[in-house]
Amino acid sequence: MSVKIRLRRMGRTNKPFYRVVATDSRCSNSGRFLESLGWYDPDKPEPNFSLKIDRVDYWKDNGALLSDTVKSLVRKSRKGMGLAPESPEPVTEPAPAAEPATTADSATEGQPEATETEAQPEGATEEKPDAS
Repeated sequence: MSVKIRLRRMGRTNKPFYRVVATDSRCSNSGRFLESLGWYDPDKPEPNFSLKIDRVDYWKDNGALLSDTVKSLVRKSRKGMGLAPESPEPVTEPAPAAEPATTADSATEGQPEATETEAQPEGATEEKPDAS
């Protein structure tokens, strides 16, 4: 299988933009592709493209041929003219939440409920005035 890195036309009539794809040379330009490597928008002002240079190098090392336009984009990208590809943000696992308080039913099952005086520390009891 001969692999080529070329542009795949997308967009609508008279408003094209392109995806840079690695594809089997026998597939059409708008057909099946192996991997999407970036994008190019000729209507957008500079910088108007983004490439995953590491993936382009991988395919090139494995024998892929580059189209003329893609060669130009790679050359510009190596000079730092294109946008850096958006890498997904690293997924960080949320910190484990504190142990949820158990409900009163399950924690005190079969135990008597605490009274108001048991909940107060020793020596901190308030004296109630006489009701007479």
